[in-house]
Amino acid sequence: MKENKAVENALATIGAVMWMVQILPQIVKSYRTKSTLGLSALLMLIWAIASLFLSTYIVVQRLSIPLQIQPQVSGVLCAVSWSQCLYYQHKFTRLQASLCLLAFCVVFAGFEAGSVYALWAGQRNGTDAPILFYGYTSSVLLAVALLPQYWEIYKLKEVVGISLIFMAVDMLGGIFSFLSLFFRPKLDIAAFVSYALVVVLDGIVVLLAFILNPITRRRRERDAVLRSSAQSSPIEPANGPMSQISGSPTRMSQVIPREILATELRGHEEVVENSNRNSVYREAV
Repeated sequence: MKENKAVENALATIGAVMWMVQILPQIVKSYRTKSTLGLSALLMLIWAIASLFLSTYIVVQRLSIPLQIQPQVSGVLCAVSWSQCLYYQHKFTRLQASLCLLAFCVVFAGFEAGSVYALWAGQRNGTDAPILFYGYTSSVLLAVALLPQYWEIYKLKEVVGISLIFMAVDMLGGIFSFLSLFFRPKLDIAAFVSYALVVVLDGIVVLLAFILNPITRRRRERDAVLRSSAQSSPIEPANGPMSQISGSPTRMSQVIPREILATELRGHEEVVENSNRNSVYREAV
């Protein structure tokens, strides 16, 4: 496409704003429910780490200002959500979770500042390989981060804990950021791959939610009906196996297993037959 700085900045700004607030629905949901069950702590941690590499890469490449701001904010918010997982799910104390968050933010700032100046120095000397390493590392981390979330979905057989609003906003942010790259003088391949992966992998989570959640809901409703039926017609305890034989076949099959019932019936028939023989013998005598 033809270079257009205004369109690039407009699309990048929309994408950046969405990505800066994407984690907020997840943070709010975890806080309200006081639970992060179904949300992978590794997802948030790896995304926070990916923001380190992505933000460094974007600053060094001098992409649009909104795109430079976005990973800084989203990285911190991912770290906040990760600390919630430590507190609610892994039973860290509030102080321990807060210290983990603070330590991450300090490392984030120091790592990015040092990396930016080091990569600029290499760029001035004609070395671009480390810059590409940062770009592709962020792409790999963004892709790998969702694997633990897929595992959570596989274990629970449904999508719970993770906010679908968060996923939808994340996808839209990726789409607008992705489109902004086409209005640059040269297409940035590393950023292109990163944004495309975000859209595709988030889309899979949303798709699984629409497929698995209704199935799980129907299964739970079915189980609830079965439990309700079992509770509404309880089986009376038997005083003995033979005391139930005089009842109806349906009642007998409910009280006594089929194998035991057959054995008891055969024994009962033998007793009746022996009684008949004794009666005949007494009459003959």
